Amino acid sequence: MKRVRASTAGRVGSSDRADRLERVPWAAVAVFVVLSFGLAWLIAMPLWRMGTDADAYTLWFGLLAAAMMFTPAIATAVALFVMRAPRRERLRFLGMWPLRPARRVVWFTVAALVAPLIVVLAAVGVSVLFGWARLDLVNFSGFQATLDAQFASLDAETAELAQQSMPPLGWLVALQVLLVPIGGLANSLLAFGEEIGWRGWLLTALRPLGTWPAILITGVIWGLWHTPLILLGYNFGLTDWRGVALMTGGCVAWGALLAWSRLRSGSVWPAVVGHGALNASAGMIVVLAAADAPINPALAMPLGVSGWIVIAVVVAVLVATGQFREDHQPPLAPRARRGGGVGGATYDAAGPERVNATMRSETSG
Repeated sequence: MKRVRASTAGRVGSSDRADRLERVPWAAVAVFVVLSFGLAWLIAMPLWRMGTDADAYTLWFGLLAAAMMFTPAIATAVALFVMRAPRRERLRFLGMWPLRPARRVVWFTVAALVAPLIVVLAAVGVSVLFGWARLDLVNFSGFQATLDAQFASLDAETAELAQQSMPPLGWLVALQVLLVPIGGLANSLLAFGEEIGWRGWLLTALRPLGTWPAILITGVIWGLWHTPLILLGYNFGLTDWRGVALMTGGCVAWGALLAWSRLRSGSVWPAVVGHGALNASAGMIVVLAAADAPINPALAMPLGVSGWIVIAVVVAVLVATGQFREDHQPPLAPRARRGGGVGGATYDAAGPERVNATMRSETSG
């Protein structure tokens, strides 16, 4: 009696797509979260011990915050190679490789370089509209005050030399805006350490829950991961639960856009570049604001309420046009077609789905 059984390329818990799982690997998710959070607290601990008033605090904050950005990458490596989630096709699962179709990946990545700046500037407009900020687009007095504070920290001779060599303030502001894409690319080196974890591994691992649950849970985890720095006053100047709540809200909002770029392109690279561009453009309101109009970060900064409002409008448009639907989430790049038949397999040109599963014959007496 001959019995024929089909077996797909995936292992237990895997679907026929390399970028999908049939169920959430909860044990691996737990290990990922505990490890990324634990390492983040461990790296930030010297900042807590020295205190925000220490002379070297600013220097050490920059160095340790940069190191902290690689903790999700470390957690991802453990999830992949220790927890073995997934067991194979890991680069496809993360959306790292291959970069096909190249046109889709390239254009989403290019858009990710400039889109955060547009959202940030729109958030500045919302802040002005609601009276949360006042701009000085003639004298750029707020930016001048920032520069003056930096000059004051230098010795007199160095400060004078820096002021004499500085171009006109208007040119400097224009240069700040024009250099955002370049800054976004530079920041992408650090953003990769986060995005390979958040949008590369975690979002993909949670996709069996559905698109929106995966996006929202990933955003919340991303926001809470910042807690060691937020409780030191980072971003919002708040050292209690309010700062953590604001950061979590901001990460859910921005995380929705980064997740859309990940799911819609089938690649993690637009999210990496978008995260870098956000970091490069986040302080734009400081450049444009008037010196005598204090800024409330909770309202006026892009991770605050003004950013939430702009992103809510953008996401509403994307939802209305079906951009978050499953059928608008393309599979990862297809493999080259191979011969079919017994012992072989072919793949649909639209993605890595197996068209003809390998057939295995077993004979029993």
